[in-house]
Amino acid sequence: MYSLWHHIASSSHRHRWVASDFWPPTGRCPNEAALLADGTVVTWGSSFAGGDSSAVRAQLYDVEAIQATRQAFAARRRDGSVVSWGSEDYGARPSVLQDVAELAASFRSFAAILLDGRVVTWGPADCGGDSQAVRDQLTQVKQIQSTWQAFAALKTDGSVVTWGDPSSGGDSRCVKERLRNVIQIAATSRAFAALRADGEVVTWGLQEFGGDSSKVQHQLAQVTHIQAGGQSFAALRSDGRVVSWGHHSIDLRRVQDFRHVQSIGASRSAFAATTADGKVVTWGNASEGGDSGAVQDELQCL
Repeated sequence: MYSLWHHIASSSHRHRWVASDFWPPTGRCPNEAALLADGTVVTWGSSFAGGDSSAVRAQLYDVEAIQATRQAFAARRRDGSVVSWGSEDYGARPSVLQDVAELAASFRSFAAILLDGRVVTWGPADCGGDSQAVRDQLTQVKQIQSTWQAFAALKTDGSVVTWGDPSSGGDSRCVKERLRNVIQIAATSRAFAALRADGEVVTWGLQEFGGDSSKVQHQLAQVTHIQAGGQSFAALRSDGRVVSWGHHSIDLRRVQDFRHVQSIGASRSAFAATTADGKVVTWGNASEGGDSGAVQDELQCL
């Protein structure tokens, strides 16, 4: 299997599988797409929601990346063109887009960074498909992150532009003055976090999904990386300490005891971190990987 599949990604941006199934779920809609080593794409699942790509199969060659909304897919080819399929209500479009460098997806809409740094969006406006209000600001964009219903674009000058549903992070006016010299943006399903060059962190969006970091703000200094789960954030500091905030399932007291952490991974509502001595520590929702007690003896010297 691994010798055949060159790239398998996911709509959660954490796994190598493309699944048109966003969280929080509104009923299962199992649609999958696999990008093969030869640049072609194989899809399966619900036909009306992207599982059937036969209408565009002839166009699915030289594909380098795929993104997914809840019921649609978009594939970027080597020449910068984008082909989409699935439900038009979830971002599928009949025409082929050209000169695309990167793709991003929310629950129902897509955003594309063009080769010249401009941004094109499509899909329902309530999920970020309409960026007309900030169109003049969307230049020299180098990265886009998405929540369930909003997008955030990081520009080469370190500024950030947001659009989409305000409650999902589409409105960043309350932190606009602090969004400068940004080097990374991370996103849960309803909130954004921005890491600045000075190691400070700025958050906005729904409070219970990490949009409010005020309770841990005094700890958010000298941060080197932010990892996002579906409901919470975890920040890695230069001293190897971890700071986490967001959903109530996160045990903040336990995280404060972690030392010498080198990397962090995440599921929807749990985190795992590796330490300098090769150990693995976990926290968050036990049903999603937050409790590794049963296999802790095996998680040594990784």
